Amino acid sequence: MKFIYSLVFVLHFTCTAIAGDRPNVILIVTDDQGYGDMSCHGNPWLETPNLDRLAAEGVRLDDYHVDPVCTPTRAALMTGRYSSRVGAWTVTEGRQLLNPDEVTIADMFADSGYRTGMFGKWHLGDTWPYAPRYRGFQTVVRHLAGGIDEIGNPIGNDYFDDMYYRNGKPEKIDGYCTDVFFAECQRMIAQPSDRPFFVYLPLNAMHSPHTVAAKYSAPFKADGHADARSDFFGQIINFDENLGRLLDFLRSQQIEDNTIVIFMGDNGTAEGGNGGLPDNGYSAGVRGKKGSVYEGGHRVACFVRWPARLNAGQRTDALTSCRDWLPTLVDWCQLEGHDNADFDGRSMASLLDGCGEEWPDRTLFVERQGDQPKLVPSTKRRGKYPHYAVLTERWRMVNGELYDIITDPGQRTNVAAKHEDVLADLRSRYENYFADVFATGAAYTRFQLGVAEENPTRLTVRDWHPTDGNVIWKQEQLGDNGLVINGFWAVHAVRAGRYRISLSRFPSDAPAAMGASEARLEIGEIDETQTIDPSDSSATFDIELPAGDAVMQSWLTDAQTNLRRGAYFADIQFIDQKK
Repeated sequence: MKFIYSLVFVLHFTCTAIAGDRPNVILIVTDDQGYGDMSCHGNPWLETPNLDRLAAEGVRLDDYHVDPVCTPTRAALMTGRYSSRVGAWTVTEGRQLLNPDEVTIADMFADSGYRTGMFGKWHLGDTWPYAPRYRGFQTVVRHLAGGIDEIGNPIGNDYFDDMYYRNGKPEKIDGYCTDVFFAECQRMIAQPSDRPFFVYLPLNAMHSPHTVAAKYSAPFKADGHADARSDFFGQIINFDENLGRLLDFLRSQQIEDNTIVIFMGDNGTAEGGNGGLPDNGYSAGVRGKKGSVYEGGHRVACFVRWPARLNAGQRTDALTSCRDWLPTLVDWCQLEGHDNADFDGRSMASLLDGCGEEWPDRTLFVERQGDQPKLVPSTKRRGKYPHYAVLTERWRMVNGELYDIITDPGQRTNVAAKHEDVLADLRSRYENYFADVFATGAAYTRFQLGVAEENPTRLTVRDWHPTDGNVIWKQEQLGDNGLVINGFWAVHAVRAGRYRISLSRFPSDAPAAMGASEARLEIGEIDETQTIDPSDSSATFDIELPAGDAVMQSWLTDAQTNLRRGAYFADIQFIDQKK
């Protein structure tokens, strides 16, 4: 059992006391910033005074875990549930969509009378009903897809002076991406209102490409760091400056005391590492990076400050996770519209209040899924399971290896042979978890067509379930003639009727010749082919589509090689109701 420990032993008030007014909440998530990517965790090259300040003025969660990549962490954070349970367990391939039936943290805050805003990176679906403006957020400024410059966003976005989407409408906004999102956050906070606010601030930084103004990265390059890591560190310095301005702004608005500020990373570091040289990065002693199910892939920094309630300087080594924040905020903010039984997380309210309550041992699960979970046995070494880890207060089981995390926090010595009973027990727990979250299989979360809220609907290559090769997400890959890939979109037509489907290789804001001689579209029972000119930028099909689920796939026959790749974009417009 773990307990919270504190540098200050006097509570502001009793454990059962509640602040007079419901608190404001700001939930900040940085992208690809690992546990060691800040000076308060010992990084020898980074100076992050404002992150250090937040940690010192609040509570540090020293054994806090997320998922190894970004979409699953965001899905778990929004719902308090395992990402595999809610449908969003990987970053592309149609598996980045949060099931529409899930109640989100923003739904609960909005239903409880809060103003809600989201500024930055969503990465849980861009179309109806998945986009954040349909998931409880009343004010939204964001980019699409998984990164500002990635496929699905306007051509030319590069982190500076980009095109964003304000409540679904494109808008050019000057400035660096992190500066923009913090400014929009402060704009919402400053709006006069007698209602408290909930702001979700998930940043695009420090995601690659590590683009940042030269003044931030130049000092690191001068010290001998590689360009990518210098830019990555520069992004962190820019973020830290913005965080400081936000904290000062809360004080100037006289709302600092009753505003909960939560900071966390979304997965392990993208540019940190092991060792003590600039080329090797700094990991704070944890093994692995982003994408790994070793500790460095999912143990991240997490700080929470609430001056009206939490004592400064507290730290806890209790095993906690991103799924714990929603049940915690339900307790702290008296949120409505929830059922605690539905959460996979556990409220940390008493733990963080410093009331000395016991924190029972628990078991957490981390996994790195692909498009299709291995629901049936395979011939691969791991059988039917993906890369996974099982976490308890003492143990980490990683793909059949076993580590005593108390004595071996760097996961250097596999002790599975000495503790076969522990290994068998943890493996059994994972098998039970896996059977639970996939109890009904791994049904597709489908794109909805023909809805009044959004017509037309745009689908991109990153949304495919691959059938040939893999999905792509970089804009420059669209014109790569060496790529011959394909996949299908899982869709649902909400209305029977006539639909116009336009297929293209390049986006509508940068149309170009597809170089194809033939276009084929298959959706449900419909299979149509048309001859096109290689100079055509699109191929359009008008079809009668019944209501219901379907699989949609396309083929563009290359005029030079006769090879067939899928159309990278599909715009589907409902024209009229079937008579």
